[in-house]
Amino acid sequence: MKIKIILISLISILLIIVGLNLPTKSSNPKYDYLRLHIRANSNSAVDQNIKYTIKAKMVEVLTPKLCNVPSKEKAIEIVSSEKAKLTNIINQILVDSGFNYKSNIKISNEYFPTRTYENTTLESGYYDAVIIELGSAEGDNWWCVMYPPLCFVNKFENTDQIKFKSRIKEWFSKLFG
Repeated sequence: MKIKIILISLISILLIIVGLNLPTKSSNPKYDYLRLHIRANSNSAVDQNIKYTIKAKMVEVLTPKLCNVPSKEKAIEIVSSEKAKLTNIINQILVDSGFNYKSNIKISNEYFPTRTYENTTLESGYYDAVIIELGSAEGDNWWCVMYPPLCFVNKFENTDQIKFKSRIKEWFSKLFG
């Protein structure tokens, strides 16, 4: 009984120490993430609504292509190769919805303020990003993280496609067999 209490106490202390040392923000954000940033033409209700329509379509189109990419570089390569197709899809949505402006897609390294996406906080700094500009791109924007695929996680109907690792679980498995 005493050994069990001592073991539980030691494990608790170890978990606290490990938890206190885990970073809560990205330590090197410009290399760890590829962001998706959609900039609306304006802040009018119709321009903001079409921004969300385009966001939904981009998530739908890109999810199967990016859900298992091994690196940010591979994600950039895929988006670059799909750029013309994505532009055509967006511009067709704009035309079909009665808009007289077009879109522009670019991949660039830009400054972003600190933002939180679900449980991930990205510190302010320069990030590689896929920028989708709608018309004059002067309206409010929508953003998420393409790599790792944070904005695509909720799209999966079969969560078996997503693999999570727990270093603490791996450590315990090695320790206690």
